[in-house]
Amino acid sequence: MKTEVRVDKWLWAMRVFKTRSMATDAVKKGRVSIGGSIVKPSRLVKAGDVIDVRKPPITYSFRVKGVIENRLGAKLVPEYLENVTPQSQYDLLEMTKISGFVDRRKGLGRPTKRDSRDMAAFREATYADDFYLDWEDDEEDEFED
Repeated sequence: MKTEVRVDKWLWAMRVFKTRSMATDAVKKGRVSIGGSIVKPSRLVKAGDVIDVRKPPITYSFRVKGVIENRLGAKLVPEYLENVTPQSQYDLLEMTKISGFVDRRKGLGRPTKRDSRDMAAFREATYADDFYLDWEDDEEDEFED
């Protein structure tokens, strides 16, 4: 059994990232650090290291319990990884989820039900037909006088 493995390979094997290339890209972008310093994909991890993975809006922290370079089933992950993410990070995630719906700026994201109804009402032919008929009625009234 190995005592060290590449950080990108380990993150993929522990199911932190869906693919190995996604893990490598995250490391290259500086979103992964060990002991407070940003690392390269080839950095070797060993048991006892604490890896911080920044997935906005929060930073997850994992303690390496064991190293393996092959992807594991989800049930086996706790044998090799301990999630040491502080509760404050999860609170921040929950606040972000809640505030995302409250503070949505107009024009961003999908239209609300109300927006959809307003657009449908605007596009209905009844408004256009009513305007046209009112205009014809006004014209006839003017000539009768």
